[in-house]
Amino acid sequence: MNRLYHVPLSPFCRKVRLVMAEKKIEVDLVEEKYWEPSGDFLRRNPAGKVPVLKMGAKYLSESSAICEYLEEVFPNPPLMPDNAQDRYEVRRLVAWFDDKFFNEVTRNLLYERVNKKIMGSGYPESRAIKTGATKIKYHIDYMGWLLDQRRWLAGDKMSLADFAAAAHFSCLDYIRDVDWNRNPGVKDWYAKIKSRPAFRSILADQIPGFVQPPHYADLDF
Repeated sequence: MNRLYHVPLSPFCRKVRLVMAEKKIEVDLVEEKYWEPSGDFLRRNPAGKVPVLKMGAKYLSESSAICEYLEEVFPNPPLMPDNAQDRYEVRRLVAWFDDKFFNEVTRNLLYERVNKKIMGSGYPESRAIKTGATKIKYHIDYMGWLLDQRRWLAGDKMSLADFAAAAHFSCLDYIRDVDWNRNPGVKDWYAKIKSRPAFRSILADQIPGFVQPPHYADLDF
């Protein structure tokens, strides 16, 4: 059986979970307190980060590398386009969300509000939260601009870019940090992607000490 060492409210872990669920790859989920790394965990990934995916005798790390590996080994349904130019756009947007969006928004909101409490590493910094709350507006506007021209974020077909973005937004939605009224196109995009069967396990996540909002698992929010 495949095994994913993860943290439930991690966008990087959720991205891998979404890809595996979309491709109907069975996996056991094992929560890993990476901030209290054991010797076994560091042997699985010396970088001390999640997600780590065990497939057979192999241990795979780094979420984007894992997702592209899964795409090559399990090509159906495809989450990467056929031609190089379109694949570039998918990779550009995956990097956008996992780097720029993460550093400007996710780190400042999710990590301040949730991770610090779970890890016992201090109190949220109001300046960081204010920065995240401001920056997310820019990103939603950019996504709205993309979706005015395309059916999905990277083109006319759903791709890994959509799962990368949805992984971040699902975490932030859990802690009520997304203004879904800011852009109807982005809200429609998220409603469409979260209604997929691949999203079911993520919508069922329960984080001790943090209660999800009523609309979190509502497909018609």
